[in-house]
Amino acid sequence: MNKLGFGFLRLPKIDENDDKSIDFPLLNKMVDSFLQKGGKYFDTAYTYLDGESEKALKTCLVKRHPRESFFIADKLPTWKVKSHQECYKYFEEQLNRCGVTYFDNYMLHWLNKEHYDICKKYDEFEFLKELKQQGKAKKIGFSYHDNAELLDKILSDHPEVDYVQLQINYLDWKSPSIEAEKCYEVAKKHNKQIIVMEPVKGGTLANLPEEADEIFKKIHPEKSTASWAIRFAQSLDQVEIVLSGMSSLEQIYDNMKDMPILNDIELKVIEDVCQIINNKTAIRCTGCSYCKNNCPQNISIPEYFDLYNEYFRYPEEDWKIKPIYDKIASTNAKASDCIKCKSCEKNCPQKIEITSWLEKVSTVFE
Repeated sequence: MNKLGFGFLRLPKIDENDDKSIDFPLLNKMVDSFLQKGGKYFDTAYTYLDGESEKALKTCLVKRHPRESFFIADKLPTWKVKSHQECYKYFEEQLNRCGVTYFDNYMLHWLNKEHYDICKKYDEFEFLKELKQQGKAKKIGFSYHDNAELLDKILSDHPEVDYVQLQINYLDWKSPSIEAEKCYEVAKKHNKQIIVMEPVKGGTLANLPEEADEIFKKIHPEKSTASWAIRFAQSLDQVEIVLSGMSSLEQIYDNMKDMPILNDIELKVIEDVCQIINNKTAIRCTGCSYCKNNCPQNISIPEYFDLYNEYFRYPEEDWKIKPIYDKIASTNAKASDCIKCKSCEKNCPQKIEITSWLEKVSTVFE
């Protein structure tokens, strides 16, 4: 069993701070390997890497492989739309960026209560139906970041969608803020196929505390830590695609292996690991950078949170961690430069109280 899709968000870059410095020779090899191993589904969005993701898809995939050999999913930037007609403007720009005449799957990006109100105001679901009728989108849906109750309402209002894209991973499965399991059950109730995003929680579930990693290694010493997270999502029967934002050939090789459904013993092991992670993680950040991209101060929020989590786990090693903070802060704003506008919190899919945590980061590292 393998349901892997290639997420074009966390691409390999020569300079991690420059979204335009994509390592194209490496990405070409990754795309080729993914296709050779049976993968077909590629996922991008208008805002990924400030538009560079869609362009990279054209360069590395569309120009180099027959159109019938792959599927492309793209997303309308819901919150940017100011009229129904603007939907078409963005869509045509996306077709040009990707170098295609249609998308296999086209979605409204990042629905929550606020964005759903925008969708209703500008008839964005009607726009999806228009695309499908015109053959410009084979299937339609939306990606979602909110509670199960609102998801139930949206799917009741719009039974015409084919897919819903949800954040699902074993750490968020019982989360009261993400409600991954509850959202899964809602989609299942409406008989909608699910595309999973963040199965490895932005890399968090590939880099576990040592105690958690040791538990996995005792059961399957030959399997990677990340593969447990991928298998968890792929084991859910309503899931059709599990997206992984990969940045190396090694990740392609590992994620494209056959992945049997988790058994009861393995599921119990995952529960134990979740307990350890929760006790060892202060901030549940996935590193998506939506907060940073909307910060007027240009604070390196994900990087600072990653350092704070490392400090939280190993406070005795603060002497190693603080110089890294100082180096990042030398070319970016410090945590204490936060003006508490809360634009970051408004744009955080994880619903993290970012401004409060930045105060703690500042106290520790400054």
